[in-house]
Amino acid sequence: MRRMLTTLSTATILMASGAYADTTLKLVEVITSPERTEVLQGIVDSYEAANPGVTVEIVSLPWGQAFEKLATMVAGGDIPDVVEMPDTWQALYAGSGQLASLTEHVAGWEHGATLTDKTVAMGSQAGDLYMIPYGFYLRAMFYNKKLLAEAGIENPPGTMEEFMAASAAVSELPGKSGYCLRGGPGGTNGWIMFAATMNGTNEFFTEDGQSRINEPGSVEGIQFMIDMYQNGYAPKDSVNWGFNEIVAGFYSGTCAFLDQDPDALIAIAERMPAEDFAVIPMPVGPSGKAFPTIGFAGWSVFSSTQHEDEAFDLVATLSSPEANSIWSKRVGVIPIHKGADQDPYFQTEQFKGWFDELNGEQYEPTVMPTYLEQWGYFGSTVLLETSQEALLGQRSAQDVADEWAELLTSEYAKWKAKQ
Repeated sequence: MRRMLTTLSTATILMASGAYADTTLKLVEVITSPERTEVLQGIVDSYEAANPGVTVEIVSLPWGQAFEKLATMVAGGDIPDVVEMPDTWQALYAGSGQLASLTEHVAGWEHGATLTDKTVAMGSQAGDLYMIPYGFYLRAMFYNKKLLAEAGIENPPGTMEEFMAASAAVSELPGKSGYCLRGGPGGTNGWIMFAATMNGTNEFFTEDGQSRINEPGSVEGIQFMIDMYQNGYAPKDSVNWGFNEIVAGFYSGTCAFLDQDPDALIAIAERMPAEDFAVIPMPVGPSGKAFPTIGFAGWSVFSSTQHEDEAFDLVATLSSPEANSIWSKRVGVIPIHKGADQDPYFQTEQFKGWFDELNGEQYEPTVMPTYLEQWGYFGSTVLLETSQEALLGQRSAQDVADEWAELLTSEYAKWKAKQ
């Protein structure tokens, strides 16, 4: 790993402002694992080598407590210079004026012009750039080529109707199911995506503030998920499946389809031959569009820093095309620079689906309304419990959609009143 990281060119990591003297930057990472920290440390080592006199202190916060721990640090005055900023926190910190604008910094950065439009858009709030995302967790569809062939399916599905039909065909095979449905914790994305796809829009609210989750098309999408399970096109146990179970269900050959982000590719590629699976865009609905959910995280600078130029230079090093390529491959995200898809690593069938979604007009990435105060409670508790009841036939699609709409409409009104 360290050998790969040292391939970062000196020209890329040497910032125009030159070396600094006796400067210490604190960098907080919040989505941590030993491998991620190793990758991060390697890039930081290269930055320090190119900038004598600058020391970067990496503070690793465990994800489960990261939000509270960072908030405590900030409230206590122990504010980092650079922070790994998840999309769900960006509005909170940028909206309260705690993040430095990176707009002018990026305008003068040699690689600023190669950032994709979506990268700039996702890192911005109210027209100002407060984060350089380091990659995207975009939902696309894995499919098992062998299972489709055994079921007599010549081409992977492009529409929701074809997806249902292919799942039904695979489910006729002994001991096999069509879809690795995530009915347990973390399954919010599937319900939201299919509701939006069948409704033809990923707008969460109407102009008068009403949730669109119980509109007829959305209810049809919720019913689609229920039908997949109740018709036997998903494993019976999948009503309780979380991330680990659905990924294992796919690479073990239990089911033929899995909608997931690029981070799932790491585990799958270790256990399945590359020729046995591929990734395609999410199937489109009656409108001819699909609305895959997208999440991201990136690097931000706190406005309280005494070393803004040095802090941005660190962010620029972490975000350079070379460093971002290394990061994307090791962490499992879609890279942020134009032309990254020309890298042979990203030109495989496994990555094609994600780049097709990012570049295709019929695919509109969906950002969850994480600005709602109770969104976390909605996804982790309300949607989880009620969707499981619906899968088990205890409630109708319309019934749960109405409950979701009531809560979301109320939360939107509260949020709107504070604006």
